[in-house]
Amino acid sequence: MHVHSADRAEASILHADLDSFYASVEQRDDPHLRGRPVLVGGGVVLAASYEAKARGVRSPMPGHEARALCPDAIVVTPRFDDYMQASREVFEIFHDTTPLVEGISVDEAFLDVAGLRHTPGSAGTPVAIAAELRRRVRVEVGLPITVGLARTKFLAKVASAVGKPDGLLEVAPGTELAFLHPLPVRRLWGVGPVTEARLADAGVHTVGDIAQLGPKSLSHIVGPGSGRHLFALSMAQDPRRVDTGRRRGSIGSQRALGRRPRSADEIDATIIAIVERLGKRLRAAERVTRTIVLRLRFHDFATATRSRTLPEPTDRTEIIMAGARGLFDEVRPLIAERGCSLIGVSLANLDDADTIQLTLPFAEDTGAALDTTMDQLRNRFGRDAVTRAVLVGRHHGADAPMLPD
Repeated sequence: MHVHSADRAEASILHADLDSFYASVEQRDDPHLRGRPVLVGGGVVLAASYEAKARGVRSPMPGHEARALCPDAIVVTPRFDDYMQASREVFEIFHDTTPLVEGISVDEAFLDVAGLRHTPGSAGTPVAIAAELRRRVRVEVGLPITVGLARTKFLAKVASAVGKPDGLLEVAPGTELAFLHPLPVRRLWGVGPVTEARLADAGVHTVGDIAQLGPKSLSHIVGPGSGRHLFALSMAQDPRRVDTGRRRGSIGSQRALGRRPRSADEIDATIIAIVERLGKRLRAAERVTRTIVLRLRFHDFATATRSRTLPEPTDRTEIIMAGARGLFDEVRPLIAERGCSLIGVSLANLDDADTIQLTLPFAEDTGAALDTTMDQLRNRFGRDAVTRAVLVGRHHGADAPMLPD
């Protein structure tokens, strides 16, 4: 049963978020790592244990910077298959708790537990349900998890962030604004470093400052749309339900290249490897894309984004590849001048494959059949069983675990 946030008598939306997920799995599986600063990933920090975070390490941070802050850190190689298995086990507990689960990533989800109080086998109140969920994740999976509870998704997520690590924090009805207003503006969705700096220049530092300023004055600082959005959040207004049928609006992958200078051919090969895997994911999910996005991070940590919209939706690897490499050709001069430490490709404007308008086969085209055959071979014999000649002998890193597409 879905309950609108305005009609909730109690804080019954949970945001459950595993603590330093990758690092926690490493500490769970190796007793020698427990209580010690752990970094997952050497070139770029993918995750840091709370012992390392206490020394200022954050992700994604270049490995050399992290080791300068924390010289005694233990660096471990990512084990993505193990992280995915842990995620599956945690999500089984989520779904055993309530049928209303909205996965956000492999290590966090929203759960709606309204109406479970009188369900047979229920733990009772939302707080008791959250406590039992945390106990089960700790006992059955061996990982710490923080849960925030509130009447809205936004506040539940803020509560879990404030409650970390390994905590349980309820924002009780009637206390929402007292909880929210003293917090810094960066706690609001949509406030990144640029917006935070703009608000600070205007003397706006807390969520309460935003609420006091009002949407009209905010619009002069951040624009009308963002002003209305931030003011609504500052008043704890968030009508969204826990959406169990939500599908991705985009899929993507990126690779950290480090600080070593890379030739254009090396970066091009990395793009090819990323697109090969994205194409397979797209077809496995029975989806198509209209927009290809290329993301770069330069050696000075500035970023750039380029995108291209296709004339019609596709799931064909060759078409996506041509679009991504075309975008790369556009930014080659920038890379030659400023270097490249990270590159990523995303496929946006996704739709279901069965919505495509089929065209008459005026010319023979075996590309789709080739994609399907390659997918089947890789599923049966492994991802690298069949590959492009340019990728032979190259290692482009494993894909991070993710929710189903």
